[in-house]
Amino acid sequence: MKTVSLVLGSGGARGYAHIGVIEEIEKDGFKISSVSGSSMGALIGGLYACGKLDDYKNWVTTLKKIDVLKLLDITFSGTGFIKGERVFKNLDELFGDIKIEDLPIKFTAVATDITTKKEVWFQKGSLADAIRASISIPTIFTPKKINGHYFVDGGVINPLPVAPTLSDMTDFTVSVNLNADIPNIYGDIQKDNGNNSSMFSYFNKKVKNDNEKREKLSYFKIMQTSINIMQTSLSRYKNAEYSPDVMINIPLDVCDFYEFYLASEVIEVGRKATNKALSYKGMA
Repeated sequence: MKTVSLVLGSGGARGYAHIGVIEEIEKDGFKISSVSGSSMGALIGGLYACGKLDDYKNWVTTLKKIDVLKLLDITFSGTGFIKGERVFKNLDELFGDIKIEDLPIKFTAVATDITTKKEVWFQKGSLADAIRASISIPTIFTPKKINGHYFVDGGVINPLPVAPTLSDMTDFTVSVNLNADIPNIYGDIQKDNGNNSSMFSYFNKKVKNDNEKREKLSYFKIMQTSINIMQTSLSRYKNAEYSPDVMINIPLDVCDFYEFYLASEVIEVGRKATNKALSYKGMA
C-alpha cells in the first residue's frame, strides 16, 4: 500500500473539503501516514489522527445556520469577539486528553506565536491545546495561552505547511490548498439551508445605491476578503518553496470563510477535487 504525507491548509469553512479529501484518498487505496495542518487543516487532521473524524462529520453535517449562531459566545475582552468556549466544549469531548505523541500517525499542528512572532509546530503535548492554538483566527477567537505564550491561527504565517512533512519516509506528499484563486468547476452550492439568520444575512446584505445593487462592505466582509487575499498570497509562496507531489485546489468561491453550515456540500467538493487531482497524476 502506497503511503501519503497529507498537508491540510487553512481557509475557514472551506476546511470541510479536507474531510472529502481524506475519504477519497483512502478509497483509492492509499495509507495516510502523516498529517500536517494549519487552522481548519489542523482541526480536521487532528480529528483524523485520533480516530474521531467520523464523529465530527456526523455532527457538523447536521448544523444549520441557526445552530452555528448558537455556538458563538460573544465577548468584549478586546482580544477577540468570540471566546469559542461552546465550540471547544464540543471539540474537547472528541479529543479528550489525547497527547500528540501517542497518536498512531505523525501529526503536526501549525500555529503563530504572537509573543515571539514566529511559526510554531506542535508535535507533542495536548492535542486539544494544539488545535485550539492553530485555529484562533485573530480578532475573531481569543488567542490560546500556553506556557506564557499567546497563539493565534497558523494561517497568519503558514496556510499550507508542507515543511513539517519533508523528513517523512512516505511515497507521496499531497497538499490541499483551500485558497485557490481559480474558477469553481464544481457547481454552485445551495446556501439557503432552510434558515435566514440575521447575522449571516447581514454578512451578505445588499443595498441599492443609484439604482444599482452594490455589496455592503461590512466588518465581516472586509475581514473575510483580507484573510482570503493574505492566505492566497502566502499559499502561492509556500507552494513555490515546497512543491508537493500532488496539489488539490479548492476554489475560493466554493463558500465563504464563515459558512460553517455547508459541511455536506463542501465535503463533496473535496471529494471531486481529489478525484480530479489524483486522476490527473494517474493515481486514481
